[in-house]
Amino acid sequence: MKHSLFLPIGAVLAFFAIAFGAFGAHGLKNILTVEQLNIFQTAVDYHMWHAIGLTLIGLIPPQKTSRLLLASGWFMLAGVVLFSGSLYALSLSGISLLGAITPIGGVSFLIAWALIAYTSIKFN
Repeated sequence: MKHSLFLPIGAVLAFFAIAFGAFGAHGLKNILTVEQLNIFQTAVDYHMWHAIGLTLIGLIPPQKTSRLLLASGWFMLAGVVLFSGSLYALSLSGISLLGAITPIGGVSFLIAWALIAYTSIKFN
C-alpha cells in the first residue's frame, strides 16, 4: 500500500472536520453545555490538524518514503478515530467512560509524529 492513499484520506477527514466544526458551532451551541462544547471543539481541532498531517504525508515524494512513514499515517488515522472520535462521542453522550479511549488516540498521535521525525532524519 502506498503512502499517497493518505492524501485523499486526509482531504476527506478535513472535509468532515469542517462539517463537524460548523455543526458544533451552530447546531449544538444551544444543546450542549459549555464544557461539552469545549470537548467537542477539542475533538474538531485535533481532527483537523491531523487531517492536514495525513494530507502532507500523502504529498511526500515517493522516493522519500518508507514503511515507517506508511505506519505513521496509519497511527495518525487511528489517532483521529480514537482521540477525536471518543471526544465527539463523550461530548454528545455524556458517557464519561468514553474518555478512557482518548489517551490511546493521543498516544497514536505521538507515535505518528515520532515516526515522521525519525523518518525525516534517517532518510534525508
